[in-house]
Amino acid sequence: MTQKKMFKVLSAIDKRDGTSFWMRVGSGFTNKDNSVNIYLDVLPKSFQFQLRELDEEDLRRRESRRGESGNDTGLASSHADAGLVASARAASSGNGDASLPF
Repeated sequence: MTQKKMFKVLSAIDKRDGTSFWMRVGSGFTNKDNSVNIYLDVLPKSFQFQLRELDEEDLRRRESRRGESGNDTGLASSHADAGLVASARAASSGNGDASLPF
């Protein structure tokens, strides 16, 4: 069985000082017919995306996160991390409802 290609979806995000940085905004996976399914976690204002195949460093980071969290998928892990960030923001803002993402 051959390994399916996995991709990261990146987008250039403009900063206030006029520079930009590349933010990972999703993931992509190949199908049997070599088409690619893309799953976005966020929608940047520019709607310009770059698709890059995961490299060894990305795979090492993913495996280390799996070991720490016990989740089977990086996608579930990123959603869990987003929930923790939302809870921390709500707690620091004095908002009593930690389920709100702002």
